[in-house]
Amino acid sequence: MTALPLVLTVAGSDSGGGAGIQADLKTMLALGTHGMSVLTAVTAQNSRGVQGAWELPVDAVRAQYRSVVDDIGVQAVKTGMLSSAELVETVAELLAGTDAPVVIDPVGVSKHGDALLVASALDAVRTRLLPVATVATPNLDEVAQLTGVSVESETDLRRAAAAVLGFGPRWVLIKGGHLAGDAVDLLTDGSEEHWLRAPRLDNRHTHGTGCTLASAVACGLAKGQSVPDAVSAAKEYVTGAIAAGFPLGCGIGPVDHGWALRRRDTP
Repeated sequence: MTALPLVLTVAGSDSGGGAGIQADLKTMLALGTHGMSVLTAVTAQNSRGVQGAWELPVDAVRAQYRSVVDDIGVQAVKTGMLSSAELVETVAELLAGTDAPVVIDPVGVSKHGDALLVASALDAVRTRLLPVATVATPNLDEVAQLTGVSVESETDLRRAAAAVLGFGPRWVLIKGGHLAGDAVDLLTDGSEEHWLRAPRLDNRHTHGTGCTLASAVACGLAKGQSVPDAVSAAKEYVTGAIAAGFPLGCGIGPVDHGWALRRRDTP
């Protein structure tokens, strides 16, 4: 039997199943990899927002990471919700000692506008976490949080990318989904640029988009793809997941992580 590529997510739990660890593991399964997890926080969360969040102790996070990496190994790591400076610094230290590509999703706020990162942790993200990233995947709100750069149009994406690259990631994917018009993202390492475009879909059920995209990029890297190829494939996957997003509860429903599996099963 051929072993599956090994992908590890270091992130918080979403009790509603649309984002966080749950979205990451669904994405990893759908894309043909073996997903593993290090839980950093537990949230009480549903389609309407985040009702509560509880960070796990640093020792518990470190123990989970060492347990998985030292025995099973890993071919790519993706990080999500890291809510405190101490947790960011601990995870950055663990990642620096791991020989695998790292996708950093610098989660700052939830889809519903709930804060998931305390202000005191921002400097640790800038100085400790982003420098170990193979790819960083901030959305426009997170760009503003980290750099102070406000993106109002597509022409601002280069300026945003340059500001994030200044903190040390090898590549940055600036997600322009909050802009008007097509969903346009910019991937760059400061020398080459890749513009990724997809038509804007008329579907409000987009919970988990950021987690899903970052996890899909990690899956591609674990398979040995280049960063541009991994990001391009991830963009295609998440666009299909958004198109198939479905209502859940009374608020914003999730993207559909299994859409591609069902398409393959269709005669």
